[in-house]
Amino acid sequence: MSVGSDSHAASNRPVRWGLGLRLFAILTLLGAIAVLVTGILGYVRARDALEQAIYNQLTTAREIKARQVETYFRNIHAELRLLATSKMVVESTREFRVAFNELDREPLADEMRQKVSDWYSAHFLPAISRVLGKEPPVADYLPVGSGGNYLQYHYVVTNPHPEERRRLLDDAGDGSRYSKLHAVYHPLMRAAATTLGFDDFMIADAKSGRLIYAVDKEVDFATSTQIGPYRKTNVAAAVARCAGSADRSAVCLEDFALYAPSGGEPTAFMAAPVIDEGVVIGVLIAQLSDNEIDKVVTGDRRWSHEGFGATGEAYLVGPDHLVRSAPRAFYENRDHYFAELKAVGTSEAEMDAIRRFDTPILIQRVDTKASRSALAGVEGTGEIIGYRGVPTLASWGPLSIPGLKWALIAKIDSAEAFAPVYRLRQDLAVVGGLALLVVIATSGWLSRALLGPLHDLTAGVKRFAAGDYGAKVPVRSRDEIGQLCVAFNGMVDELREKNIVIEGKNRENEELLLNVLPAPIANRLRGGEQRIADGFAEVTVSFADLVGFTALSSEMPPQEVVTLLNGLFTRFDVAAQELGIEKIKTVGDAYMAVCGLPVPVANHAERMVRMAIRMVHITREHALEHQVDMKLRVGINSGPVVAGVIGKSKYIYDLWGDTVNLASRMESGGIPDSVQVTRPVYEKLKGLCAFESRGAIEVKGKGSVEAWLLRL
Repeated sequence: MSVGSDSHAASNRPVRWGLGLRLFAILTLLGAIAVLVTGILGYVRARDALEQAIYNQLTTAREIKARQVETYFRNIHAELRLLATSKMVVESTREFRVAFNELDREPLADEMRQKVSDWYSAHFLPAISRVLGKEPPVADYLPVGSGGNYLQYHYVVTNPHPEERRRLLDDAGDGSRYSKLHAVYHPLMRAAATTLGFDDFMIADAKSGRLIYAVDKEVDFATSTQIGPYRKTNVAAAVARCAGSADRSAVCLEDFALYAPSGGEPTAFMAAPVIDEGVVIGVLIAQLSDNEIDKVVTGDRRWSHEGFGATGEAYLVGPDHLVRSAPRAFYENRDHYFAELKAVGTSEAEMDAIRRFDTPILIQRVDTKASRSALAGVEGTGEIIGYRGVPTLASWGPLSIPGLKWALIAKIDSAEAFAPVYRLRQDLAVVGGLALLVVIATSGWLSRALLGPLHDLTAGVKRFAAGDYGAKVPVRSRDEIGQLCVAFNGMVDELREKNIVIEGKNRENEELLLNVLPAPIANRLRGGEQRIADGFAEVTVSFADLVGFTALSSEMPPQEVVTLLNGLFTRFDVAAQELGIEKIKTVGDAYMAVCGLPVPVANHAERMVRMAIRMVHITREHALEHQVDMKLRVGINSGPVVAGVIGKSKYIYDLWGDTVNLASRMESGGIPDSVQVTRPVYEKLKGLCAFESRGAIEVKGKGSVEAWLLRL
């Protein structure tokens, strides 16, 4: 009794983990995993996609700005070179040299020299002291020589116009020869400088290095670049380089440096030699301000309009790792800018210099992975620690400017770039939680409703996933599960039909592609190769042309012309396929083919000659069949060619090179109903074929070329 009682109790014991409960637990777990994986995968992919999009945007912006900066220097280069060779500049240089030397030989009144010194003390020293942070001796900047003091007195010290408008003075009225020349040439020079956007426009004596003319009468006017305060400046370097070059195409560009005569502003100089009868008599100098470059790189300070958001920007860095354009924060928020500099350990001296000069250009140092790579000539993108000490997404690369080694970097803070992804992460967490609740509720219902039909449906899905496109599931009910089974069966049928259609279309596309391109070339295109261009050291090219076909076609209806030509060229194609020859193209009644590419063959010349013989015989037969007077002229040549695919919407596989051109000339200079070959073909086949020498024939663009006729 005790054993029977125990068995009965066991059979009536409630099942703790029945099939429904287990299915519910499994579905809930699977749903939770699916929600979690989908959320994580969606987040990761969204982050990667956004990151790539930002890199692409930064690279595009960087490349556009790089082209703009490079174009700016190219334009100045061309304009300066053109001006240096103009009659106006050559004559003015010659005459200003003579006039300046005359003034230099004349004694200078002590009173005039003293007034120049007083003016420097009253006007120049206070300004330069604010820039340098100390007051230098006035003697360090005074002009040297009678000529320099004389001209600075009349055109700087006593100039009736304010400093920024000194260029408006045409004639100082002192009666000197120099002033008379100045009255003639200065309006023209001033107009040229204004039109071309030069900060200043100067002429230096190639021998003495004196700045004998300047549009803007700054304190460097009439001074020397060889002695005195400006002998170690970048303008002196530009003058020295160009003064020693008698090359009319030479242009000397010196990188930006702080230039005292311009109030310590960053200034670059581009110079060109002025040559008179083969001798360098002077150097034409364009003074370039950093303002134009800064406008280009900063987008005229419209960063948001250019898609840089709140923290994005582009900036230039020189080989010394000093910036050549000001960072965005310098213009938008000075206090925040200096606070960030201090936070990354910038010295007080460097920040004081930025405040004194009112610019970070040539003062602020940027030494990051991006700047080092770009200055090394390497383009790239990546997440780096920027000059502000925060993670940034950046795109960098070098600039192509002769005489300068600059890098351009476009960047945006990672925090701003990934802000949408961070918001997406929060949204995914909320949506994932809601989805998990739905999964739990759905799992409870599915555990009760799907136990039976679900097995059949699962088996059908597995068969379909394994490639059995004829898989069907039985429909055992008319409820939603039954409708799902019906839909599954319909989907399988529809996919099977579409798969058949797709396979047919693929075969048609394959045939079309092989009709346009050789099979190896078509395979390379399908493999994703964008630019296909190959060189072949030895192939044989033939050109064939129907003699008199133009006159014949003018007397026939269009339909008959097409039928006649199509029938002939179709027979040519059959012969080419049999001989392993690649048809390149037909143009009108001309037929071009090549043997030896894209797959090299040893006997390419022999195959092509056999092809030519067949073509002549085929043409004769075709003419007899259609009762027309039609003869073929064939030209053959062997040698190296370049082959490649050109075009985008309509591909074409074509050949280029001297071998192709000479083969075409062999055809056009040949004899109807014959095959004409060059020496390379003759040398290869003279033991196999009977040739008749034509001697040297005149070939357009080649002169006399030996040719042989194949005896048919």
